[in-house]
Amino acid sequence: MTIDEQISGLDENLRRLKIEYDVYFGGGSKRPPKDTEWRVSFAIKKLSDGQQLNFAQRFKFNSIVQRYAVFSDLWRQKLKIKEEGYRRPQDAILGIQGLRFLQSESPASLGEMKPFSIEYSDPDTDQEKVHRLYEVMMEAKRHSGEAVSEGASFEIFNSFVRRKTEQLRIQYGCNAVEYTIEVQDGQVRLKAKARP
Repeated sequence: MTIDEQISGLDENLRRLKIEYDVYFGGGSKRPPKDTEWRVSFAIKKLSDGQQLNFAQRFKFNSIVQRYAVFSDLWRQKLKIKEEGYRRPQDAILGIQGLRFLQSESPASLGEMKPFSIEYSDPDTDQEKVHRLYEVMMEAKRHSGEAVSEGASFEIFNSFVRRKTEQLRIQYGCNAVEYTIEVQDGQVRLKAKARP
């Protein structure tokens, strides 16, 4: 098997692993996909050990490894929550400082969602906060009747928050950025504000 085929196989196995974890966390499987995860980690180790990769191969391999690292961190957090028996309430999202959605589901109250704010100094180390912000935003969109795009993955959102935080920190010389989710005229808005 050529190196290009090994890298393509690794990419395919990582996609399969993500789907299997999504199924597991969605309740469709009783066991986490440890076999597929072993295949992915073994392939990464094999390609890392002394393989002569050209520039294009190295670039593709590194991007796969980075994706796997992000997924692994997220899966570890979700597994911990699942093992500890935590269940997120279905009628409300609890957040920092006790902010939450109104529990009434009537259309009139959907526009009255209380703002949800969270502050970051470094999204790379505050992954739990980024994930909480993402979940609140998706829930706000569902509550307000907005369509949730299939492409609206956590990875894309996480990348956006990282870029925006870095941009504001450079632009304003601030230590942290506060993100606020609000519903205005039935539309979910994500606002960012520099904090000292």
